[in-house]
Amino acid sequence: MNATIDLLKSHRSIRKFTDRKIPRELLRELIRAGQSAATSNHVQAYSVIHVVNPENRLKIAELAGGQPYIADSSDFLVFCADMKRSTEAAERAGADVVRGTTEQLVVASVDTALMAQNVAIAAESEGLGLCYIGGIRNNPAEISSLLRLPEHVYPVFGLCLGYPDQSPEVKPRLPVDLILKEDYYQDAQDQEQVESFDATMNSYYRERTGGNKDTTWSEQLKPLFTTKLRPHMKAFLEARGFRMK
Repeated sequence: MNATIDLLKSHRSIRKFTDRKIPRELLRELIRAGQSAATSNHVQAYSVIHVVNPENRLKIAELAGGQPYIADSSDFLVFCADMKRSTEAAERAGADVVRGTTEQLVVASVDTALMAQNVAIAAESEGLGLCYIGGIRNNPAEISSLLRLPEHVYPVFGLCLGYPDQSPEVKPRLPVDLILKEDYYQDAQDQEQVESFDATMNSYYRERTGGNKDTTWSEQLKPLFTTKLRPHMKAFLEARGFRMK
């Protein structure tokens, strides 16, 4: 394997950071690297809010479910799906635009995720640590108001960046043979491989916590499928101008 593949396979979420600050030019280079990600029809349907104000970071940490590393990391970014800029550009070019379609929402969300992952890989190549913050969507309306996001822009997730002050183990992933399917979707071996992975994850959790966490991958999935996770998101997105048309 080459160094890039080794880097990708070594990803860990970092939640403890040193006091060392990321140089401003390096942060800008990370964003430039993010912009080089693939983007649907060159729309580049994203904006990134660099949250510098300490009070705002503390407020976001609270709104995201009490995650102190949002305030403690060197830098905190909020990645936003943004259809405002491109829609208005098309309108100025003479288009009779249709706003807020489901496909626009999908394009903007995918563009944002691809761009953020490029930033993450570039950051890790520079020795930085990071942690994605999906808890941004716990209270998206309040965070949108705090960041003064306009209509047709919504916060997808946050990203803590900084120099690591911990070195956790790499969390196991599902077997490649379970993910990679040839020609057609085939699941004859899926249950057996999931059960094997459950055993792997149980060992991982027990070793990482000194036996205090005795669970599996399948057990960890239960909340996602037994409760309606973030039921407010549909109404929130519609209020942001994404009408699901």
